[in-house]
Amino acid sequence: MSEDAEVKIDVRGLTMAYDDFIVMHDVDFKVQQGDIFIIMGGSGCGKSTLLRHLVGLMAPKVGEIYYGKTKFDVTDVRLRNVILRRFGVLFQGGALWSSMTLAENVALPLELYTELSATEIDEIVRYKLALVGLAGAGTRYPAELSGGMRKRAGLARAMALDPDILFFDEPSAGLDPVSSRRLDELILELSASLKTTVVVVTHELASIFAIGNNGIFLDAESRTCVAQGSPEWMLNYCEHPNVQQFLSRGKQV
Repeated sequence: MSEDAEVKIDVRGLTMAYDDFIVMHDVDFKVQQGDIFIIMGGSGCGKSTLLRHLVGLMAPKVGEIYYGKTKFDVTDVRLRNVILRRFGVLFQGGALWSSMTLAENVALPLELYTELSATEIDEIVRYKLALVGLAGAGTRYPAELSGGMRKRAGLARAMALDPDILFFDEPSAGLDPVSSRRLDELILELSASLKTTVVVVTHELASIFAIGNNGIFLDAESRTCVAQGSPEWMLNYCEHPNVQQFLSRGKQV
């Protein structure tokens, strides 16, 4: 991590729980400006639960989450809404409205949260769809698209309000290897061109090594974060056996 980069997300002493069941405890990490930050770990370790905490769908049992120097308090509705406006979220299935065209899906957050004219919104929608390789597809419905195209359409909607931070929940889930690789390439292109900070929940090794420059490993056994750094650093230098087992799966016969 660069010493000079701005810290976008600062998680301090986070304990996540469902009632009395502790999912993870004492989780600390920082996400810097421009990171493609990977939240990794085995199934059931709490990756998606952590994402829900980061986007305000769940409140910490213990600990704090800061965006910049501002504490993210999900009980403060006004502050919560200000911070949420800085986010774009791509859910696993794209979460598009099936009864709306792609253009209508992308336009929805602009209609709800801005005072732009219909002409201005139309121009932004066309631009966002073109960014994700869906120029000219605005009149199509989600059911008419492949899984990879639906993910890209969901990404266009997530970017509609020019978010500071993009969150992805298992973006490669349900995609064939070619579509998954194209989505990885798109994430890299958008990160480089728009300077957006990206947080990705995934267990897919190909994506982890293709796009991640920083990340954490959540260990289901100890129920805490046992490593932070780039995937390459974790593979080459982290001695924790569960980290090694997870990241070297592709080498096993």
